[in-house]
Amino acid sequence: MRRLVVILAAIVAAQPAQAQLMDVLTAPKTLIDRAIEARSASDIAKDNLIVAKVNGYMGKHTTIKASTEIYEQRLLITGLFDDKSTYDQFQQDVRSIEGVKKLYWHVTYLPKDDPKRKTLPSWADTVEMGIKAQGRLIGTKGVADVNFRTTVDSYGNLYVIGRARSQEEAKKAVSRLREGEGIRKVVNYIDVRP
Repeated sequence: MRRLVVILAAIVAAQPAQAQLMDVLTAPKTLIDRAIEARSASDIAKDNLIVAKVNGYMGKHTTIKASTEIYEQRLLITGLFDDKSTYDQFQQDVRSIEGVKKLYWHVTYLPKDDPKRKTLPSWADTVEMGIKAQGRLIGTKGVADVNFRTTVDSYGNLYVIGRARSQEEAKKAVSRLREGEGIRKVVNYIDVRP
């Protein structure tokens, strides 16, 4: 148990502030989910190492404008940067990380003074949409919610990554995710594998 607490503390310390807040709010469920997830501890450790490297690059660039989700070394990054130089360097750094099997890059650059920013959902709104999306999967019969990760970007797009045991399970999960208020579209990165 002590070892688990030390590992958890190291992971939390490596995450940006918004990710740490989400971990505190969802920690009990997250720990239980990881224990029953259909993956090996080694696979989960590889994912955690990759996320720690991404978070290290966010620290290097003093930014929390990106969000990560990962499953089986398939890395999904969303975010909205207002500084082009930081955006470019962060992207270069992330693309250099070893061990990433597939990178889904959904980070955009939009200047601070661009009028489109006024029409975008707030950070709080996107966090709420993401939490509700994951919650919809929890009670869905036939969907192993522990095998899915969801996030919502600054444009109201919901992304799901993970693994379904059947095509039916994947369809059911995506259908439930589409039901959320404010969700413009669902981007599906679910692998189907028994």
